[in-house]
Amino acid sequence: MAVQEKEHPIYVIGHRNPDTDSVCSALSYAWLKNQIDGDMKYKAFRAGHLNRETEFVLSHLGVAPPQICTDVSPQVRDMEIRREPGIDPEMSVRAAWTLMRDVEVDTLCVTDEVDSLLGVISVKDIANANMDLLDTNILAAANTGFANLISTLEGELLVGDINAHVKGQLHIGTSPEAMDGVIQPGDLVLLSNRYEVQLCAIESGAACIVVCCGSVVPNTILSYAREKGCAVIATHFDTYAAARLVSTAAPVRHLMKREGLYRFDLTTPLEEVEKVMASVRLQYFPVLDEDGKYCGMISRRNYLNLRSKKVILVDHNEKTQAVDGIEQAEILEIIDHHRIGALETNSPVYFRNVPVGCTATIVYQMCMEKGLTPPRQIAGLLLSAILSDTLKFRSPTCTPLDVATAQTLAQLAGEDIDQYAEQMFEAGGDLTGRTAAEVFRSDFKIFQFGQTRFGVGQANFMTDKSRAAAEELLRPYLPEAAGEQGVPLLYYLLTDTPNGSSDVLCYGKRAEEFLREAFGVEVTKGKATLPGVVSRKMQFIPPLRAAIQNEK
Repeated sequence: MAVQEKEHPIYVIGHRNPDTDSVCSALSYAWLKNQIDGDMKYKAFRAGHLNRETEFVLSHLGVAPPQICTDVSPQVRDMEIRREPGIDPEMSVRAAWTLMRDVEVDTLCVTDEVDSLLGVISVKDIANANMDLLDTNILAAANTGFANLISTLEGELLVGDINAHVKGQLHIGTSPEAMDGVIQPGDLVLLSNRYEVQLCAIESGAACIVVCCGSVVPNTILSYAREKGCAVIATHFDTYAAARLVSTAAPVRHLMKREGLYRFDLTTPLEEVEKVMASVRLQYFPVLDEDGKYCGMISRRNYLNLRSKKVILVDHNEKTQAVDGIEQAEILEIIDHHRIGALETNSPVYFRNVPVGCTATIVYQMCMEKGLTPPRQIAGLLLSAILSDTLKFRSPTCTPLDVATAQTLAQLAGEDIDQYAEQMFEAGGDLTGRTAAEVFRSDFKIFQFGQTRFGVGQANFMTDKSRAAAEELLRPYLPEAAGEQGVPLLYYLLTDTPNGSSDVLCYGKRAEEFLREAFGVEVTKGKATLPGVVSRKMQFIPPLRAAIQNEK
């Protein structure tokens, strides 16, 4: 029977190019859900690389960064994987066929002692080998062990070493006359209970004789066999049956397919699996885990039990900001503080959207509703998110609830708000060793209004020097960024955190025109200064969207 892979985690994940709120809220909400459900199945992920502010926060609090996930499209791990153990390469062909029959598969994977995939053997491979009835050298060519021979013939070793191997041709002894000159030293001979035939085979130098029909082997034959170094095996099968069975004692390594194997990793996209399965006439395909070890098989019928990834979105609710493949995932919940965007779900979901300055504020309120007090690390994460998203309460998106929540969390985390916020912002504004792409992606979001797509990035700086350095780094990169992000309009806010204003860099056809119309400012060489503007969500996006709408 097929055994399902261990229960997948429920993904708690924020938006692309994650900021501190996106990462910290995902970690905190996963903790909250696990406290409520108690089975630890919720796991935080991040949809991109961490910016330096978030890196500082996680390092300061001693919290491991969440695993990165940029695509929730179905993968092999989302299918029902048949956990059929790998077989030993020394297993006999007959034992492999018996196992196929018992577990109702037509393919088995051959592995070594550490589960590395060595090859694959199918019913077709076994059938082809059995049809080659004239190959009397198969056991020797396969270096077949006596243990396989005894097991296959359901026999008993009366004389000889069970660790020995077949070295010669396979013969059936009928009479001394027929055997004269045919049996060579090292051969394997199947014979009946006729004394003179047994004696002739041993005298001819046979390495092993198999006495069939359950016949009792005389002591004189056994003694002579020991003297001549000839092994003796007794089986209950008659000579005809033994002759038909004996070639299946060959180990599967001799027949298995080693080259050109079709195999998949747990992370192989389903789309790629479909293409391969449609192009070859195979039933089962091996699956390798993250360490490259064999872990099971899949077949076409496993599509019937495909399981979509289950996802909880935090700090966003728009498809353009979600990880790839979100339309193929099952969204369970959305926890957010932004405007409601265009994101469709296949079924009703729990959607909590509150007009506060930070998602972390909502998460803390949910903790209070459940009677749970966050431990120091979780309190520190939530505090960091609020300070980051509200620019330490300077942003117009900040509400009294954000301030009160941050003050409570600061006590739980043992942090001084002013000192800690300054450390966070300084870490985030540090450009040492950073490329333009890294700075640009540290907090960048794509928005869509009708058919118009535009991107807005933002970085906060504590000093004029660091802000000027960022401008020098980003200006020449904007055309390349627009192409990489696939947006015709691009804006980037360089926010002066202490003084509460932003310089805006823009790129794209009519980008300057929309900026002038939205804010009534002078735009020179793709740059404008916006006094009092520090919030992308509340102060920058709405006027810009209105300008685009007026143009339409």
